[in-house]
Amino acid sequence: MTYAYEVAVQAEAALGEGPTWDADAQRLIWIDILGSRVHTFDPVSGRRTVMATEQHVGAAKPRVGGGLVVNLRDGVGLYGPGGESSNSLGDFRWLHREVVPGRRANDAAVAPDGALWAGTMRYDEAPGGGTLSRVALDGTVETVLDDVAVSNGTGWSPDGRLMYYIDSPTRRIDVFDFDGQRVGGRRRLAAIEEGDGFPDGLTVDADGCVWVALWDGGAVRRYTPDGKLDRVVELPVPRPTACAFGGADLTDLYITTARTGLTAPHPLSGSVLVIPGAGKGLPQPAFAG
Repeated sequence: MTYAYEVAVQAEAALGEGPTWDADAQRLIWIDILGSRVHTFDPVSGRRTVMATEQHVGAAKPRVGGGLVVNLRDGVGLYGPGGESSNSLGDFRWLHREVVPGRRANDAAVAPDGALWAGTMRYDEAPGGGTLSRVALDGTVETVLDDVAVSNGTGWSPDGRLMYYIDSPTRRIDVFDFDGQRVGGRRRLAAIEEGDGFPDGLTVDADGCVWVALWDGGAVRRYTPDGKLDRVVELPVPRPTACAFGGADLTDLYITTARTGLTAPHPLSGSVLVIPGAGKGLPQPAFAG
């Protein structure tokens, strides 16, 4: 299949990441990790907002009732509703704070039960320096994986019985059995070939297929539930970071990109691209805390 991309948001984000469709507000939320910014984009009106955080932000997800849950350098925090429409965030409080020198937050995802699965990594990307943790609604944290290098894409199958996960330097997309709160039976779904980049963020579509952005691979790939590569979306930028379905009918694939570390970035590096009609996404739950 041939896919035509459009520019949803022209930007120069250092490390654009974490696209998330906010169904209640009918807008896209995305972040610039190194710029410490949370962005929103309304594709109907074209309205954009940019909100500053006090720390590097690895992920921002909608909360039930409004506001955002954010995966920050020093832990997971909550912003209350009310500030998102005016380029400022609402009242902030820590849900869980844990300061680890040299470590920062990275990608996160909300599970079917409304809990946040939050990843971390060391700034130097040292193997074993990162984690993947389940953050319950009351802030209770359970470390699920404690030997991660760069914790990245996390997502669930349509029936909620499988969880997909990426630790980028492994070049693998892994799959776990999922019982609603815990995982087991880790195994490989697919591996990215040497020279084709590193798997970064992912999303799962309504067919149960996994779409994954390839850092330094200039593409987004779609894998079937049995690990077969069946679609490749070639992009003009070398560092796509993550993807998510959005729009009123969840058929448009939004792709964040990065320009950090590039000596001659593409003019669209750091922008948000969109592939209209790329597939059919799944509604994403909001954080229930």
